[in-house]
Amino acid sequence: MKVETKLFMYMAPFFAVVGVVYGWLVEWTEPVGYLALFLTAGMSLMVGFYFGFTGRRIGPRPEDRLDGEIHEGSGEQGFFSPWSWWPLVLATACAGAFLGLAVGWWVLFISVGLAVVALIGWVYEYSRGAHAH
Repeated sequence: MKVETKLFMYMAPFFAVVGVVYGWLVEWTEPVGYLALFLTAGMSLMVGFYFGFTGRRIGPRPEDRLDGEIHEGSGEQGFFSPWSWWPLVLATACAGAFLGLAVGWWVLFISVGLAVVALIGWVYEYSRGAHAH
């Protein structure tokens, strides 16, 4: 994951510098723009750190090596639930939460409850029922 790590780590200083320049140009009176750029730099650092940490833990992938072959990347890539409806329920709850911020707090409270149910359902999906491990 060398390429991904470098990409995100190099983007972090760029966003920080752009945030400083933006803040200087607006004379630090408009806080949303430069704050968003600083937060983007921080998120880029977090993602880059995660990719670097994961890359050191699992070792180089075939894409990271010059002598890597295509067939080395074949096989199982992970476990993905093919029939899960919980991500859709969670996405609906998150959309409802953002709608609640604009429309009314009562929608937000209902959406937070639905999100908790969706997270619990998604986490424990394979712990009970016909697909229990």
